[in-house]
Amino acid sequence: MTTGLAPAPARAAGGLRAGTSGRLPGLDGMRGIAILAVLTFHLNSSWLSGGFLGVDIFFVISGFLITSLLVKEHRWTGRIDLRSFWTRRARRLLPALISVVVLTPLLAQSVQRDLLVGIGRQVFGALTFTTNWVEIAAGSDYFHATSPQLLMNLWSLAVEEQFYLLWPLVMVVLLTRVRRPLTRAAIVGGLGLASALLMAVRLNPDAPTRDYYGTDTHLMGLMLGAGLAIAFASSARAGTRTAFWTRHRTRLLAAAGLTLAALLVLLDESSPLTFRGGILLASAATAVLVLGAVDRPGRLRTFLLTPSLAWIGQRSYGIYLWHWPVILLIDADQSTQSAGPAYLWSRAWAVLVTMAIADLSFRFLETPVRRHGLVGSLRALRAWVALDGPWRARLVWGSAAATIAALVLVVFTAPDRSSTEELLARNAAEVSSSAPSTPARTAPSASPAAITLPKASFTMPKGSEIDGFGDSMMVGALHGLRYYFPSIRLDAKSNRQWHDAVDIITAKGSGVRRAVVLSFGTNAGVQRDQVERVITALGPNRMIVLVTIHARFSRVTQDNQVLREIAAAHPNVALADWNAALVGSTGALQPDGIHTSISGAHLYSKTIRAAFAALSEEHTGVHVKLKELPVP
Repeated sequence: MTTGLAPAPARAAGGLRAGTSGRLPGLDGMRGIAILAVLTFHLNSSWLSGGFLGVDIFFVISGFLITSLLVKEHRWTGRIDLRSFWTRRARRLLPALISVVVLTPLLAQSVQRDLLVGIGRQVFGALTFTTNWVEIAAGSDYFHATSPQLLMNLWSLAVEEQFYLLWPLVMVVLLTRVRRPLTRAAIVGGLGLASALLMAVRLNPDAPTRDYYGTDTHLMGLMLGAGLAIAFASSARAGTRTAFWTRHRTRLLAAAGLTLAALLVLLDESSPLTFRGGILLASAATAVLVLGAVDRPGRLRTFLLTPSLAWIGQRSYGIYLWHWPVILLIDADQSTQSAGPAYLWSRAWAVLVTMAIADLSFRFLETPVRRHGLVGSLRALRAWVALDGPWRARLVWGSAAATIAALVLVVFTAPDRSSTEELLARNAAEVSSSAPSTPARTAPSASPAAITLPKASFTMPKGSEIDGFGDSMMVGALHGLRYYFPSIRLDAKSNRQWHDAVDIITAKGSGVRRAVVLSFGTNAGVQRDQVERVITALGPNRMIVLVTIHARFSRVTQDNQVLREIAAAHPNVALADWNAALVGSTGALQPDGIHTSISGAHLYSKTIRAAFAALSEEHTGVHVKLKELPVP
C-alpha cells in the first residue's frame, strides 16, 4: 500500500497476488513535483504563490493508489483484508512520524522556545492523526498565524490518515453493493464535487482555515483520485482505450500540465478563487496527468522517471514531515530577512538539511520497517542491542528513556504564549488605557464624505499632531512610535484589516489630527478600494503615510505595489516602505518573522518619520533635518 506522500512498497502487499507491486510507473516523479512545490512555497511563498497545491497533488495520488490496490485485492481474493491494510499503513507512516514528533520539540527547546507554543496539542494531534480537527477546535489560523506552529504541516497527513481509516470500509460497500464500475466511479466523483461545493459555499474569505483544514471540505483530490482508480480498473480503462483519448491524448496532457503549472504560479492562498474552484481544478488537472502517466509509455512518463525527480519522490514523505520544522528552526536560529545573500543561503541550508534528514530516514528507518515490519524491526533492534555485552543495551535504552523523559518535560513546560504574543498583549493594554474615547459608530456609507480639516499644513508634524491607525504591527511598534513621535495618538488592535479602517476613522470624525499613519494589511492583504475609501474619508488636506507590509503570505509584493500606486496617485500621501527597510537588517523582527523587535520598532518608526519628512519637503520646499536618535 502507499500514500501520496510516500513511495509504494516494492514487495507484494498482503492480500495481493504474489509478485505484484503497488508501484506504478511515473508516480514517484509526480510526488517529486508535489513536494518541490510545497517546499518552494514554504521556503518563500512569493517564489511560488500556488505551491500549497502540492498537497492536493498528493491527495489525488493517494486516492488513486490506495483505491487501485483495494480494487485489485478485492478482484483477486474476493475480499479486503482490513486488518492487513491498516497494519501496512501503520508500518509505513508511524516510524518516520514518531521520529519527527519526538525530535523536533527537543530541537526547538534548544533554539527558540516560542516554537513550542501549543506543542502539547500538536503532539496529540500528530499521534492521533487528528491535527486538522484539533487545530480547528483550537481556533488556529493557518494563513495568519502570529506564532508559527512547529508541526503545522501535519494537518494534511491527518486528512490522509482519516481517509485511510474510513475509505476501505466505504470501498467494501461499493464493491459489494454497486455492480457497475462506472457507477462506482460516478458516486465517488460525486463525493469529490460535493466536497468542493461545500468548501465554496461555507467559505469565509477572512478566515478560511476551517474550510482548508476540514476533511469534509478538502476531500475533492482524494475522491477524484479514487474515482479515477475505479474507472481505470474497469474494462474501459477510464476511457484510455477510446479513439478520442488516442487522438487527443497529447493535447489533453499538455492542457492539464499547463493548467496545473499556471495554478501553481498564479493562485494565491488569500484569494477566494482558490477555494471556489481553484483547488478542484488543480486536482482535476492532476488526475489527468496521473492517468497519462500510468496509461502507457510516453514523454510524460519519461519525464516523470527522471532519476533525480524519482529520487525526490521516493523520499517525499520524509521531506514533507521534516521540511517545515527545519525551516522554522533555521529561521529562528539565523533570523535573516526575506532578501539578500544571507537569506538565500538560509533557504539553501534548509533544503540541504531537509534532504539529508529525509534520505537518512528513508534508508535507515522507513525502508527497514517497510521490509521487515514493525515487529521484525523491533526484534532486529533487540538483537543488535544485545551484541557486545550489556553496555550497548544500557546506552540505547537509557538514551531512549532520557529522550522520552525530555520530550514529556518540554511538552509540559512549554509556554502558553509566544514572546510576540506577550509583547502584543502588553502593548495593546497600554494602547487601550491611553486611547481617547471613540464616538459610537454608525453604518458607513458606500462612499464616505471627507472628514473636513479647516486648512492644509504640510510642515513636518510633531507627535501631538499625528494619529496612527493600524493592526498588530502598530501595536508591536508602540514604544518606538512614542519615542520618535512623543504624544502620538494610536488606535491599533490585532487582527484588524483594511475594511475596518473606514469605520474606525469615520467614527472619530473631525477629531482626526492633521497627520495620519495607516498600517494595515498584515492579516488579510490590501484591497485597493478599501484603501481609497480611507484616503477619501481623510480628505486632501491631511498628511497621510501608508506603511508597506512584511509578512509570510505570497501577496506581499502585489499588495505593496498597490500601496505604492495609491501613494503616487495622491499628492498628500507618502509611502513608508517598511518591507524595503528590512532588507539587509538583522534582529529587527520577533521570532515570528513578522512583528518588530525593540530595534525593529525603531527602524519601523524611523521609516515612517522619513516618509513624513519627504512629504513635507515635497509640499513646502523646505528641507527637513531629522535628528538621529539613539536606540535605548
